[in-house]
Amino acid sequence: MGDPDINWPNHSDALREWRAAMGSTRMHHGWILAGKSGLGKQQFALAAARELVAEDGIPQPTGDHPDIIVLTYGAKNDKEARAQADGKKFELARSIRVDQIRGMQKRLTTRPTLGSRRVVIVNPADDMEVSASNALLKSLEEPPQGTFFLLIAHRPARLLPTIRSRCRLLRFPALSTVQLETMLEASGAVGEGVSALAAIRAAEGSYGAALRFAEQDLAPIGALITTLLTKSDPNITVRAELARLIGARADRARLQAVMELAQSIVAELARTTEKSDQRAVLADTHAELVTLAAQAPNYNFDTGLLTLEIGTLLMRAAPASDHAHG
Repeated sequence: MGDPDINWPNHSDALREWRAAMGSTRMHHGWILAGKSGLGKQQFALAAARELVAEDGIPQPTGDHPDIIVLTYGAKNDKEARAQADGKKFELARSIRVDQIRGMQKRLTTRPTLGSRRVVIVNPADDMEVSASNALLKSLEEPPQGTFFLLIAHRPARLLPTIRSRCRLLRFPALSTVQLETMLEASGAVGEGVSALAAIRAAEGSYGAALRFAEQDLAPIGALITTLLTKSDPNITVRAELARLIGARADRARLQAVMELAQSIVAELARTTEKSDQRAVLADTHAELVTLAAQAPNYNFDTGLLTLEIGTLLMRAAPASDHAHG
């Protein structure tokens, strides 16, 4: 199950539980697919949905399925929506909005197109607006006959408690080093000059993160991040080099990969340091990086400003930075 081109070894337990539920007399209508980003939850959800809506004697389409509704980030505003409609590049919203949930609910007033079942996938459900969460809760409380909900959540604690209480939980564990090595080798993404071990270190068990690291070749950036975290940078030379390597025209995918790498290196240093005061500083730095990653779209895509902020946060965590300025 999942992407036919990827073997997801961390799906076996979730798949076993899902199919046991499908074989029971009463299938639960709401499910939360929980685990960090990059563990194949979306691929699992799509394949699981196809299994659920398929019925004997009813031909199933190979492309988009009319009885599988997928809600994810839409266009940021009307201007971006027009660009999307014209087939042009468009900017995504930062959250799943209430109008998307209400549009889905209108579709639920009609019967499924092909069979007797329909599946709604929300990805990621933990990025719904509060009003969208409240609207979805009404459907979870009184689900239409034959309708099932798969909520993909990278941070399930951010979901409303009332939503969590109405859903069964499927957990997707992080991948081991050996599993990530095998998957990266099969992907062909780790080419000459790209360190698979560095990608795995940065990923912290996430194949998606490891793949982005390998494709972006972030090993040199990782070395600079470590330097900023362990030494001072009074002449701004390390931060300047970090900005150069990230690139003045870096796109959002590259910036996201850099921030994920920074978070993972900070987390690793916090786990391994023996100094409690330094551990506390690193924990605060990690929290600030997470906040910065969430705020990044508000920087109006000013790569220079964002890169400077990343470098400054990292430098402040260095033991020697108490006496350094710049």
